[in-house]
Amino acid sequence: MELSNNERCPECGRFNNRGTSIDAMIVNDDKILLIKRGANPFKGFWALPGGYVEWDESAEEAVGREVKEELGVIVESSNLIGVYSSPNRHPKQVIDMAYVVTISGSPKAGDDALEFEWYFFNDLPAELAFDHKKIIEDYLEKFKN
Repeated sequence: MELSNNERCPECGRFNNRGTSIDAMIVNDDKILLIKRGANPFKGFWALPGGYVEWDESAEEAVGREVKEELGVIVESSNLIGVYSSPNRHPKQVIDMAYVVTISGSPKAGDDALEFEWYFFNDLPAELAFDHKKIIEDYLEKFKN
């Protein structure tokens, strides 16, 4: 059954609300780790690792799970960069919470990450998925100044 925006499901009572996702920024000195997306939207674009927050999961738990699924590493700590809620940021108007994280282990591409690459902040790909350029700019302003 397809619900229109803000319509209550007659069977379960849930609404067709906007989803919630997380993104993880992994930084090593003056480089940032980006993944090449293997799924739509933005398939083939470079992006921060991330994904949806699942039921019965905190945003911080989602960061750890998504980073492990996409890169095979463990998140040791995380700090919130910001919340991104512009309806234009995602085709499904997903609200995002972006974190800078520290990891342990050696990254390897997995799940829907086709590959990964370390990029210098001053030499990022021209086009990034979603609003990830804005998230990176906010990180630099908040944590690097």
